[in-house]
Amino acid sequence: MRVFHGSDTFVRIIDLSKCKLGRDFGQGFYVTKFYQQAEAMAYRVAKWSGKEPVITEFDFDEIAYEDDDLKLLSFDTYDEMWLDFIILNRKNKLRKQVHNYDIIEGPVADDAVSIRIIDYLKNKVTKKDFLDELKFKKPSHQLCFCTFQSLQTLAIAVDSIADDIYHVDDLIMRQLMIDFELSDIRAGELYFNSNVYSQLIEEKTGFYQKSWMEIYKAIIKELKLEK
Repeated sequence: MRVFHGSDTFVRIIDLSKCKLGRDFGQGFYVTKFYQQAEAMAYRVAKWSGKEPVITEFDFDEIAYEDDDLKLLSFDTYDEMWLDFIILNRKNKLRKQVHNYDIIEGPVADDAVSIRIIDYLKNKVTKKDFLDELKFKKPSHQLCFCTFQSLQTLAIAVDSIADDIYHVDDLIMRQLMIDFELSDIRAGELYFNSNVYSQLIEEKTGFYQKSWMEIYKAIIKELKLEK
């Protein structure tokens, strides 16, 4: 299954220790099978960070559903068990998980749903009425990978790596053309012959993990270009 992660960084290495507690399904790496949902999240994160929205694509090995060594929990829809589990994780103030699942799948508690969860916790709406409201929610989806073992079922899509690099190339050359009134040929010559580009395509440098704006500023500094 092709799944998507929206943020402001192209994800090549997943570090679960950097994932936040207190989310829908607890601490873990989240993806979705809906591209538009990941895209919306990417724009949201980028707006907050001031960077560019980035979507990383992964291939999820669905053999995980049959793997006896993995403990999975799946919610098919917004129901009482889903709500109770969401609240359990959202209220977690500890520095550890409140469950022992490897992978969890189910609907998302977006901003609107989160507000109603607060209303429910304050007894402003009954559980039955709240769940009745959720029947009319637009379908959503998320997969949460909570353990190192679960991450073995998730592989970065090879074609998305190439797409990301080409995306950065286009952005940088376009910005060079705009800021310094260069032709596309001249912008390409400066960019592809720079030391910065050499570092970008060399994976061991880790330079590819920088945002395109950081890479762009490094090129400006290297080439000593002035506006």
